Amino acid sequence: MILTVTLNAALDLTYRVPRLRPHSSHRVTRVAERAGGKGLNVACVLAELGHDVTVTGFAGGPNGQTLRTLLADAARGRAGVLTDALVPIAGNTRRTVAVVDTAGGDTTQFNEPGPEVSAEEWAEFTDRYAQLLERARAVALCGSLPPGVPVGAYAHLVRAARAREVPVLLDTSGEPLRRGIAARPDAVKPNAAELAELTGSTEPLRAAQDARRRGAYAVVASLGPDGVLAVTPDGAWRAAAPERLPGNPTGAGDSAVAALLSGWVRGLPWPERLARAVALSGATVRAAGAGEFDGAAYEALLPRVKVLPA
Repeated sequence: MILTVTLNAALDLTYRVPRLRPHSSHRVTRVAERAGGKGLNVACVLAELGHDVTVTGFAGGPNGQTLRTLLADAARGRAGVLTDALVPIAGNTRRTVAVVDTAGGDTTQFNEPGPEVSAEEWAEFTDRYAQLLERARAVALCGSLPPGVPVGAYAHLVRAARAREVPVLLDTSGEPLRRGIAARPDAVKPNAAELAELTGSTEPLRAAQDARRRGAYAVVASLGPDGVLAVTPDGAWRAAAPERLPGNPTGAGDSAVAALLSGWVRGLPWPERLARAVALSGATVRAAGAGEFDGAAYEALLPRVKVLPA
């Protein structure tokens, strides 16, 4: 079983409008609602790839109940088993609203703050996390922290995983990333902006090398349409798709995390993991939303991804 952690899950709403214009009213042509948050997106992709995966984190209030219902719906018909181990809380799960400009293809995102998490709820989560680690082959710690959760939460969760010799990938930003990386996760997956914020360097290779010195065993940086850069104990590589793909990039980074975890538990070498990460990200751009990918696009892209030494 692969474990994904989403401490600040969200009920994702997507509005599609013919054209987004500031200071005007809009007629929404389509509304979509789904269980969201980075770790939930990762889990859905992993299940579609055939892995058994468990999601944990927090869910509460009417939004949390809707999220869990949608997650159960999303789990049906996938190749792997997706299990809900979210911890209930008193606060109401946040919402995110994405407004898609159909004409231009751009997406404007609005993210609500998360619900307040009490000390007792955090303690209940850490107990459940420790229990789930006993069965986990790998764990992904994903996304932002809701109010009330200690800023060093990911550092604590990384150390707990490493104490049980469970490989752990960290995908967050800001101070949670800074503190989490010092706990020596097996891998971190920042984007270029998050990596620059962490290290102060805007040159990706130099910044990734610096991030490794700060504690991460491997650093895989998302470079948007330019693919990924990986600096690992086995070497450094860049991987990119053969061309830029049109579509919605929301969730592409989460699919890259899923590909990395899938390759990890299957024992694939780093270049093959990176090729899968780039192909799966591209296939997600071509899909309807985060947590999904276009299977035909993935199969077509995978043999065409170029992986070269960095």
